[in-house]
Amino acid sequence: MQVQAPGSIMMIRPSNFGYNPLTAHSNAFQVKDTSNAPREISRTAQQEFDRFHDLLIKHNVHVIVMEDQPGTVLPDSVFPNNWISFHHDGTVVLYPMMAENRRLERRMDILPDLQNKHGFNIIRILDYTNHEVDGQYLEGTGSVVFDYVNRIAYANRSDRTDEIVFRKLCADLDYKGIFFEALDPSENDIYHTNVMMCLGTRFVVICLDAIPDESIRLKLLQSFEETGHEVIDINFRQLNHFAGNMIEIMDRDEEPVIIMSESARHSLSSDQKKRLSKYGKILSSPIPQIQKYGGGSVRCMIAGIYLPMI
Repeated sequence: MQVQAPGSIMMIRPSNFGYNPLTAHSNAFQVKDTSNAPREISRTAQQEFDRFHDLLIKHNVHVIVMEDQPGTVLPDSVFPNNWISFHHDGTVVLYPMMAENRRLERRMDILPDLQNKHGFNIIRILDYTNHEVDGQYLEGTGSVVFDYVNRIAYANRSDRTDEIVFRKLCADLDYKGIFFEALDPSENDIYHTNVMMCLGTRFVVICLDAIPDESIRLKLLQSFEETGHEVIDINFRQLNHFAGNMIEIMDRDEEPVIIMSESARHSLSSDQKKRLSKYGKILSSPIPQIQKYGGGSVRCMIAGIYLPMI
Protein backbone atom coordinates (compact mmCIF):
# COMPACT_ATOMS: atom_id res chain seq x y z
CA MET A 1 0.00 0.00 0.00
CA GLN A 2 1.36 3.40 -0.98
CA VAL A 3 1.12 6.16 1.63
CA GLN A 4 1.83 9.86 1.32
CA ALA A 5 3.52 10.50 4.65
CA PRO A 6 6.75 8.54 5.27
CA GLY A 7 7.18 6.65 8.52
CA SER A 8 10.97 6.99 8.38
CA ILE A 9 13.18 9.83 7.22
CA MET A 10 16.87 10.31 6.47
CA MET A 11 18.83 13.43 7.34
CA ILE A 12 22.50 14.40 6.85
CA ARG A 13 24.24 16.23 9.71
CA PRO A 14 26.38 18.89 8.00
CA SER A 15 30.04 19.33 8.83
CA ASN A 16 30.83 22.29 6.55
CA PHE A 17 27.54 24.06 5.88
CA GLY A 18 27.77 27.46 4.25
CA TYR A 19 26.83 29.81 1.45
CA ASN A 20 27.27 28.12 -1.93
CA PRO A 21 28.11 30.61 -4.72
CA LEU A 22 27.50 27.93 -7.38
CA THR A 23 23.80 27.74 -6.50
CA ALA A 24 23.09 31.38 -5.64
CA HIS A 25 22.32 32.61 -9.16
CA SER A 26 19.30 30.30 -9.44
CA ASN A 27 18.15 30.46 -5.80
CA ALA A 28 16.66 33.81 -4.84
CA PHE A 29 16.26 32.64 -1.23
CA GLN A 30 20.01 32.52 -0.59
CA VAL A 31 21.59 35.52 1.12
CA LYS A 32 25.26 36.37 0.82
CA ASP A 33 26.34 37.89 4.12
CA THR A 34 30.04 38.21 4.91
CA SER A 35 29.49 39.57 8.42
CA ASN A 36 29.73 36.05 9.88
CA ALA A 37 32.81 33.87 9.55
CA PRO A 38 32.32 30.59 7.62
CA ARG A 39 33.27 28.56 10.69
CA GLU A 40 30.63 30.34 12.77
CA ILE A 41 27.98 29.81 10.08
CA SER A 42 28.79 26.09 10.00
CA ARG A 43 28.74 25.78 13.79
CA THR A 44 25.37 27.55 14.02
CA ALA A 45 23.92 25.31 11.29
CA GLN A 46 24.96 22.24 13.27
CA GLN A 47 23.21 23.63 16.32
CA GLU A 48 20.06 24.27 14.29
CA PHE A 49 20.23 20.75 12.85
CA ASP A 50 20.66 19.17 16.29
CA ARG A 51 17.77 21.18 17.74
CA PHE A 52 15.54 20.15 14.84
CA HIS A 53 16.60 16.51 15.16
CA ASP A 54 15.94 16.53 18.91
CA LEU A 55 12.45 17.93 18.30
CA LEU A 56 11.64 15.11 15.90
CA ILE A 57 12.94 12.45 18.28
CA LYS A 58 10.98 13.97 21.15
CA HIS A 59 7.82 13.65 19.07
CA ASN A 60 8.45 10.01 18.22
CA VAL A 61 9.56 10.42 14.59
CA HIS A 62 11.88 7.72 13.21
CA VAL A 63 14.95 9.62 12.02
CA ILE A 64 18.04 8.05 10.49
CA VAL A 65 20.93 10.49 10.69
CA MET A 66 23.94 10.05 8.44
CA GLU A 67 27.10 11.94 9.31
CA ASP A 68 28.63 14.09 6.61
CA GLN A 69 31.47 12.64 4.57
CA PRO A 70 34.78 13.18 6.39
CA GLY A 71 37.31 15.45 4.76
CA THR A 72 34.82 17.05 2.39
CA VAL A 73 33.56 20.61 2.04
CA LEU A 74 29.94 20.25 0.96
CA PRO A 75 28.03 23.44 1.82
CA ASP A 76 24.60 21.98 0.93
CA SER A 77 24.90 18.40 2.19
CA VAL A 78 22.18 19.14 4.74
CA PHE A 79 19.70 18.98 1.81
CA PRO A 80 19.83 15.29 0.74
CA ASN A 81 16.37 15.35 -0.85
CA ASN A 82 17.90 16.91 -3.97
CA TRP A 83 20.05 13.94 -4.95
CA ILE A 84 18.09 10.88 -3.80
CA SER A 85 14.56 9.60 -3.27
CA PHE A 86 13.24 6.30 -1.89
CA HIS A 87 10.04 4.69 -3.18
CA HIS A 88 7.44 2.17 -2.06
CA ASP A 89 8.38 -0.50 -4.62
CA GLY A 90 12.01 -0.60 -3.51
CA THR A 91 13.23 1.90 -6.09
CA VAL A 92 15.99 4.38 -5.29
CA VAL A 93 16.33 7.33 -7.66
CA LEU A 94 19.57 9.28 -8.17
CA TYR A 95 19.11 12.75 -9.67
CA PRO A 96 21.16 15.10 -11.87
CA MET A 97 22.09 18.30 -10.05
CA MET A 98 23.13 21.60 -11.53
CA ALA A 99 25.97 22.73 -9.23
CA GLU A 100 29.12 20.67 -9.70
CA ASN A 101 30.02 20.78 -6.02
CA ARG A 102 26.58 19.46 -5.10
CA ARG A 103 27.12 16.34 -7.20
CA LEU A 104 29.77 15.32 -4.67
CA GLU A 105 26.98 14.89 -2.10
CA ARG A 106 25.81 11.66 -3.76
CA ARG A 107 26.80 8.73 -1.60
CA MET A 108 26.34 5.11 -2.53
CA ASP A 109 27.66 4.03 0.88
CA ILE A 110 24.36 4.88 2.54
CA LEU A 111 22.45 2.22 0.55
CA PRO A 112 24.05 -0.86 2.15
CA ASP A 113 23.71 0.89 5.50
CA LEU A 114 19.97 1.33 4.96
CA GLN A 115 19.69 -2.32 3.98
CA ASN A 116 21.99 -4.05 6.45
CA LYS A 117 21.58 -1.83 9.49
CA HIS A 118 18.01 -0.59 9.11
CA GLY A 119 16.38 -3.43 7.17
CA PHE A 120 15.09 -1.57 4.11
CA ASN A 121 14.77 -3.48 0.85
CA ILE A 122 16.36 -1.82 -2.20
CA ILE A 123 15.28 -3.58 -5.39
CA ARG A 124 16.40 -1.26 -8.19
CA ILE A 125 18.25 2.00 -8.76
CA LEU A 126 17.17 4.54 -11.38
CA ASP A 127 20.17 6.73 -12.16
CA TYR A 128 19.56 9.92 -14.16
CA THR A 129 22.88 11.57 -13.34
CA ASN A 130 24.14 11.12 -16.92
CA HIS A 131 21.85 14.01 -17.90
CA GLU A 132 24.29 16.38 -16.20
CA VAL A 133 26.52 16.06 -19.27
CA ASP A 134 23.75 17.57 -21.39
CA GLY A 135 22.91 20.33 -18.89
CA GLN A 136 19.59 18.72 -17.95
CA TYR A 137 18.80 18.69 -14.25
CA LEU A 138 16.11 17.38 -11.94
CA GLU A 139 16.88 17.94 -8.28
CA GLY A 140 14.97 15.23 -6.49
CA THR A 141 11.97 16.02 -4.33
CA GLY A 142 13.01 19.64 -4.51
CA SER A 143 12.11 19.66 -8.20
CA VAL A 144 9.35 17.04 -8.00
CA VAL A 145 6.45 16.95 -5.55
CA PHE A 146 5.05 13.41 -5.57
CA ASP A 147 1.48 12.40 -4.86
CA TYR A 148 2.42 8.81 -4.04
CA VAL A 149 -1.13 7.62 -3.40
CA ASN A 150 -2.57 8.85 -6.71
CA ARG A 151 0.68 8.41 -8.68
CA ILE A 152 0.90 12.03 -9.83
CA ALA A 153 4.12 14.06 -9.99
CA TYR A 154 4.10 17.87 -10.00
CA ALA A 155 7.03 20.04 -11.11
CA ASN A 156 7.58 23.66 -12.07
CA ARG A 157 10.05 24.56 -14.78
CA SER A 158 13.38 26.12 -13.78
CA ASP A 159 17.10 25.87 -14.52
CA ARG A 160 17.14 22.99 -12.03
CA THR A 161 14.00 21.23 -13.28
CA ASP A 162 14.16 19.96 -16.84
CA GLU A 163 10.98 18.69 -18.50
CA ILE A 164 12.72 15.97 -20.51
CA VAL A 165 14.19 14.33 -17.40
CA PHE A 166 10.93 14.86 -15.53
CA ARG A 167 8.92 13.07 -18.22
CA LYS A 168 11.41 10.20 -18.26
CA LEU A 169 11.18 9.86 -14.48
CA CYS A 170 7.37 9.81 -14.64
CA ALA A 171 7.43 7.13 -17.34
CA ASP A 172 9.90 4.97 -15.42
CA LEU A 173 7.90 5.25 -12.18
CA ASP A 174 4.53 5.03 -13.96
CA TYR A 175 3.33 8.40 -12.69
CA LYS A 176 1.19 11.03 -14.40
CA GLY A 177 3.31 14.17 -14.75
CA ILE A 178 1.98 17.71 -14.41
CA PHE A 179 4.58 20.27 -15.49
CA PHE A 180 3.94 23.99 -15.07
CA GLU A 181 5.48 27.43 -14.72
CA ALA A 182 5.82 29.17 -11.36
CA LEU A 183 7.35 32.64 -10.98
CA ASP A 184 8.31 34.88 -8.08
CA PRO A 185 7.15 38.54 -7.91
CA SER A 186 10.17 39.52 -10.07
CA GLU A 187 8.99 37.02 -12.70
CA ASN A 188 11.95 34.72 -12.12
CA ASP A 189 11.47 30.96 -12.11
CA ILE A 190 10.99 29.55 -8.62
CA TYR A 191 14.00 27.28 -8.38
CA HIS A 192 12.32 24.29 -6.69
CA THR A 193 8.72 23.14 -6.65
CA ASN A 194 8.87 22.23 -2.98
CA VAL A 195 9.33 25.82 -1.88
CA MET A 196 5.97 26.82 -3.37
CA MET A 197 4.03 23.58 -2.86
CA CYS A 198 3.65 20.86 -0.22
CA LEU A 199 1.31 17.93 -0.73
CA GLY A 200 0.10 15.91 2.24
CA THR A 201 -2.30 13.01 2.53
CA ARG A 202 -5.41 15.19 2.45
CA PHE A 203 -4.13 18.74 2.02
CA VAL A 204 -1.98 20.78 -0.32
CA VAL A 205 -0.21 24.02 0.58
CA ILE A 206 0.51 26.05 -2.54
CA CYS A 207 1.22 29.61 -3.64
CA LEU A 208 -1.32 30.02 -6.43
CA ASP A 209 -0.17 33.61 -7.03
CA ALA A 210 3.11 32.16 -8.33
CA ILE A 211 1.35 30.48 -11.25
CA PRO A 212 0.77 33.13 -13.93
CA ASP A 213 -1.27 30.99 -16.32
CA GLU A 214 -4.88 30.88 -15.14
CA SER A 215 -5.62 27.73 -17.12
CA ILE A 216 -2.74 25.95 -15.35
CA ARG A 217 -4.00 27.14 -11.96
CA LEU A 218 -7.40 25.68 -12.80
CA LYS A 219 -5.79 22.44 -13.99
CA LEU A 220 -3.92 22.10 -10.70
CA LEU A 221 -7.00 22.93 -8.64
CA GLN A 222 -8.99 20.35 -10.59
CA SER A 223 -6.31 17.74 -9.92
CA PHE A 224 -6.35 18.52 -6.19
CA GLU A 225 -10.15 18.31 -6.12
CA GLU A 226 -10.12 14.96 -7.89
CA THR A 227 -7.59 13.55 -5.42
CA GLY A 228 -9.44 14.89 -2.37
CA HIS A 229 -6.90 17.49 -1.19
CA GLU A 230 -7.98 20.62 0.66
CA VAL A 231 -6.15 23.60 -0.86
CA ILE A 232 -4.45 25.96 1.59
CA ASP A 233 -3.28 28.93 -0.46
CA ILE A 234 -0.26 30.94 0.71
CA ASN A 235 0.93 34.33 -0.51
CA PHE A 236 4.38 35.46 -1.63
CA ARG A 237 5.29 36.80 1.82
CA GLN A 238 4.56 33.40 3.33
CA LEU A 239 6.40 31.65 0.52
CA ASN A 240 9.46 33.78 1.28
CA HIS A 241 9.25 32.55 4.88
CA PHE A 242 9.29 28.95 3.54
CA ALA A 243 5.65 28.21 4.31
CA GLY A 244 5.53 26.09 1.16
CA ASN A 245 8.50 24.02 2.32
CA MET A 246 6.85 21.74 4.85
CA ILE A 247 6.26 17.98 4.99
CA GLU A 248 3.81 15.54 6.53
CA ILE A 249 5.37 12.58 8.36
CA MET A 250 3.92 9.66 10.31
CA ASP A 251 5.38 9.13 13.78
CA ARG A 252 6.08 5.70 15.20
CA ASP A 253 2.48 5.47 16.41
CA GLU A 254 1.28 6.21 12.85
CA GLU A 255 -0.02 9.61 13.87
CA PRO A 256 0.54 12.43 11.34
CA VAL A 257 2.80 15.37 12.14
CA ILE A 258 3.32 18.37 9.88
CA ILE A 259 6.88 19.69 10.00
CA MET A 260 7.88 23.24 9.14
CA SER A 261 10.35 25.89 10.17
CA GLU A 262 9.58 28.38 12.89
CA SER A 263 9.58 31.24 10.37
CA ALA A 264 7.05 29.36 8.24
CA ARG A 265 4.79 28.75 11.21
CA HIS A 266 4.92 32.39 12.30
CA SER A 267 4.00 33.52 8.78
CA LEU A 268 0.80 31.48 8.68
CA SER A 269 -2.53 32.98 9.70
CA SER A 270 -4.56 31.53 12.56
CA ASP A 271 -7.04 30.17 10.05
CA GLN A 272 -4.33 28.47 7.98
CA LYS A 273 -2.84 26.83 11.07
CA LYS A 274 -6.29 25.73 12.20
CA ARG A 275 -6.96 24.14 8.81
CA LEU A 276 -3.59 22.39 8.79
CA SER A 277 -4.08 21.12 12.33
CA LYS A 278 -7.02 19.03 11.13
CA TYR A 279 -4.50 16.85 9.32
CA GLY A 280 -1.75 16.50 11.92
CA LYS A 281 0.13 18.01 14.83
CA ILE A 282 2.20 21.00 13.69
CA LEU A 283 5.85 20.92 14.72
CA SER A 284 8.26 23.74 13.97
CA SER A 285 11.93 24.42 14.63
CA PRO A 286 14.04 27.56 14.17
CA ILE A 287 16.64 27.17 11.39
CA PRO A 288 17.32 30.80 10.35
CA GLN A 289 20.96 30.32 9.33
CA ILE A 290 20.24 27.24 7.22
CA GLN A 291 17.43 29.12 5.50
CA LYS A 292 19.46 32.29 5.02
CA TYR A 293 22.67 30.85 3.63
CA GLY A 294 21.31 27.64 2.11
CA GLY A 295 18.09 29.01 0.62
CA GLY A 296 16.15 25.93 1.75
CA SER A 297 14.15 24.86 4.76
CA VAL A 298 13.00 21.78 6.67
CA ARG A 299 11.48 19.94 3.70
CA CYS A 300 14.81 20.17 1.90
CA MET A 301 16.55 18.63 4.93
CA ILE A 302 14.41 15.50 4.83
CA ALA A 303 14.55 12.50 2.52
CA GLY A 304 11.42 10.45 3.14
CA ILE A 305 12.02 6.69 3.17
CA TYR A 306 9.17 4.72 1.63
CA LEU A 307 11.16 1.56 0.95
CA PRO A 308 9.64 -1.79 1.97
CA MET A 309 11.29 -3.75 4.75
CA ILE A 310 13.35 -6.82 3.98
